[in-house]
Amino acid sequence: MEKENIIKTLKKEKIPIMGTCAGMILLAKETDHKQPLLGIIDMKVKRNAFGRQRESFEEKIRILGKEFNGIFIRAPAVTKTGPGVKILSKLNNKIIAVKQGKNIALAFHPELGNDTLIHEHFIKEVI
Repeated sequence: MEKENIIKTLKKEKIPIMGTCAGMILLAKETDHKQPLLGIIDMKVKRNAFGRQRESFEEKIRILGKEFNGIFIRAPAVTKTGPGVKILSKLNNKIIAVKQGKNIALAFHPELGNDTLIHEHFIKEVI
């Protein structure tokens, strides 16, 4: 099965998806760049909202009521959310994590650190 068909099946079957960084962009309904989008989360995303590759950084953020080390690499940010979208975290007034239904979108890379907080939360949402 082609990758595109797998994502369309997940969307059709309403199977929860977690998107990080470029995944956040793909989950959006709208972005500042013309590209195909999945439109799963009612949000508009700005690509490279924190700068280019050389401006990548790590920063302590608050998410799910706890401190978390966010790793931002050419990170996007959410510029607009629709009804039903819950903001999970902001950094410098930029939205960096959202949730709609059981779908989660993150501007940073939780998979690059050792803290499993966000992955554990996602698994609990799925079950």
